[in-house]
Amino acid sequence: MGSILVASSATIADPVLPTPAVSETGSRGGADVFIKNMGALWRTDARLAQRIDEVSDGDRLPVIATKSGRATVRVKASKGETLLHSRYDPEAEACKLIDSTKLRDNFCFVVNGFGLGYHVLELHARLKGDACIVVSEPSLPLLSTALSCVDLSTVIASGQLVILTELDKATVHERLKPYATLIMLGAQFVIHPPSQQVAEAFHAEARKQITDYITYSRMTLLTLVGNAQATCRNIAHNLPTYMSTPPINVLRDRFKGCPAIVISGGPSLRRNIDLLLEAKGKAVLIATQTLFKPLLARGIVPDFVTSLDFHSISQQFFHGVTDFRDVHLVAEPKVSWHVLDQYDSPVSMLHSSFAEELVGPELAGRDGLKPGASVAHLAFYLAEYLGCDPISFVGQDLAFTGHCFYVPGVEVHNTWRGEINRFNSMETKEWERIVRNRTILRKTVDVRGNEIYTDDLLFTYLEQFERDFVASPARIINATEGGARMRGAEALTLRETLDQFCTKPIAPDRFDYRRTCDWNDGSRLPAVREEIGARIREVEQLGSVCDEMLGLLHELQDLAHDPPRFNARLVRVDELRTVVHRCRRAYALVNAAGQLAELQRFTADRKLEAGDDVGPDRAIRQLTRDVRYVSSVRDGVTFVIGMLKDTLARIDARIGGDQS
Repeated sequence: MGSILVASSATIADPVLPTPAVSETGSRGGADVFIKNMGALWRTDARLAQRIDEVSDGDRLPVIATKSGRATVRVKASKGETLLHSRYDPEAEACKLIDSTKLRDNFCFVVNGFGLGYHVLELHARLKGDACIVVSEPSLPLLSTALSCVDLSTVIASGQLVILTELDKATVHERLKPYATLIMLGAQFVIHPPSQQVAEAFHAEARKQITDYITYSRMTLLTLVGNAQATCRNIAHNLPTYMSTPPINVLRDRFKGCPAIVISGGPSLRRNIDLLLEAKGKAVLIATQTLFKPLLARGIVPDFVTSLDFHSISQQFFHGVTDFRDVHLVAEPKVSWHVLDQYDSPVSMLHSSFAEELVGPELAGRDGLKPGASVAHLAFYLAEYLGCDPISFVGQDLAFTGHCFYVPGVEVHNTWRGEINRFNSMETKEWERIVRNRTILRKTVDVRGNEIYTDDLLFTYLEQFERDFVASPARIINATEGGARMRGAEALTLRETLDQFCTKPIAPDRFDYRRTCDWNDGSRLPAVREEIGARIREVEQLGSVCDEMLGLLHELQDLAHDPPRFNARLVRVDELRTVVHRCRRAYALVNAAGQLAELQRFTADRKLEAGDDVGPDRAIRQLTRDVRYVSSVRDGVTFVIGMLKDTLARIDARIGGDQS
């Protein structure tokens, strides 16, 4: 809760611009500078440091002295040779390039081309706060030359510099992930023209991959922020089921070596859905929730079904089912409680850190899976947890195959049936569903190498799958026979997949756990009830602290130009901070439900760091930020208390039902 406290009004000092050290020979004379730069690089990016260390002196580029005494280099470009920097004054040229950069409104700067680093050095010198620089540069000899010519150790050691020399998607995502929120707040591309001429294709691909990552991060963050309260409410309301059903631990490697088929509802599934009847008993069938009823209607009984959607509309995927056929539901705790309340068959819920905050690790501890962006991701992670190999996908289009959104027979089609007539066909409704998102439509490549439409959300899912496939120990088969190409997955037809991998029955004893587990054990519910009661009291205490803090902040706003009285009242702020530390658990619960407030605070902090205000003006901006944040926390307290009281009622109803 540090952001509630009034920060110092001192300004942030600009970084000192290091003086470039240039070797006249470009080799041995730059040894000291090279060692200094490499020492910083080994501490921040050891893999790149090792690769640069392997570049021999003879492979470095010969440097050319300029009239200012600095260095430049001549390189081959698309239109002959070119100098990477001015032959007169490289530093002045770098200043001119950075002058055109919008420093105040952005927190990440994507630089195409490292050169000898002058523009990177100048950009870093002007950064405010913890903004970051991402540089794409394919030439290791050039980087080695730069590190032997120009002292970049301050930039490298700051932790604000990322150098991308390879454009492997998984690596790019891994390198950018620590800076995702900064990138979200504002990113600008800075093109170094000579570097662009030298490696135009590389830098174009770098811009594309980084733009895709920005799209992925934006969708992920907006989903997290927008669904925070609904997610927390669902987890709390699902506690009776969470505590009464066995965890997934019993499933770890239970189907080791068996093939698995993940069944999703993309339009391509219509081509081969009936072949899944042949796979029953020879492969572990894992269906996403949208396909549960359509599969049962065709006599195809999956072994598992996955669910994670927070919205109550997901109950439609199970509504009206009277015989669940012993299908095991594996659900994330954030799933709408309406689903679990009506699912009458084996249920296992994954680990939840929020549930652990609510009732403690002893009661809530269990295995979990990686967080899935969709039910198909959850199904894939479940297949890995089961030990299945290979893992095949059907109906996983991630694009609009045949200009359709869904496979026929899904629940949304039943919703649309009342609108269908001779002038408004199901195909028209499908197309309207696609073009409704025209602002986020984009093209990608399908399994046959042709262009196909997708949208930002589906593309985000594709990005996550492709990263997952790289890390998976299992062989991945794309048997969808349509949709977007999934890198890392081998494209086969479902017929080929069945003939090659699904040739012998799975031993029946692998499913024996369904008879031996207790699927409704309410013995821990009284202890859970006590924990929830304790959390309510802790959150109520936090609310009292917020109320007093808000009064103090308003008072401090009036005292901003009266330093003695202002500082005297800060004593009480420190006292309240101590109280907040004792409310750590309650604050964590409120924080989880108030992700929008956290994002707004993070944004406000970054803008304060980038600003030039000093003295009372800066203090007033800080106080305005703090009032807004504490008010949001107070609203979160009200929400969490109401949520937990509803949870108590659901626990009492389950205990009463068990006793009767």
